Amino acid sequence: MSTKVHQLCDGTGRPMVVLLGPGQGSDSRMFANVLAAVRVPRASSGRPRTTPDTVMADKAYSSRAHRALLRSRGITAVIAEPKDQRANRKRRGARGGRPPAFDTHKYKQRHVVENAFADIKQWRALATRYDKHALTYRAGLLLRVTLIWLHTLGDTP
Repeated sequence: MSTKVHQLCDGTGRPMVVLLGPGQGSDSRMFANVLAAVRVPRASSGRPRTTPDTVMADKAYSSRAHRALLRSRGITAVIAEPKDQRANRKRRGARGGRPPAFDTHKYKQRHVVENAFADIKQWRALATRYDKHALTYRAGLLLRVTLIWLHTLGDTP
């Protein structure tokens, strides 16, 4: 009965990956699944692109495991460090390690992701959540994503 929407969007707020997860589960568990689902076809022939240049996420995705996953795939992480993690790192002294790299200028662009979520959630068919099954809810979600892409196709350079 409860579901959570997990999405990855491009720099203009168009959803590229949309997955449903359990509503009682944490957002963090779906991180690797969302990254694994990235497939951007190339203009010419060849395999689709599966690695974004940068991942901007909120503090919920600031774990060492997520940062290690991004680092292993060569993806730049723009994720703020929560106060409790910062305090624990400082409390450990030299063993706590260096603070993770953080670009505040890039992080200001994260509002694009939040706006993309708001655009999806404000669509009446999804906001009311009358759907009883995740499959039906996902169908409505994909319909909304398709409408967003169709609406913004004329806006691309």
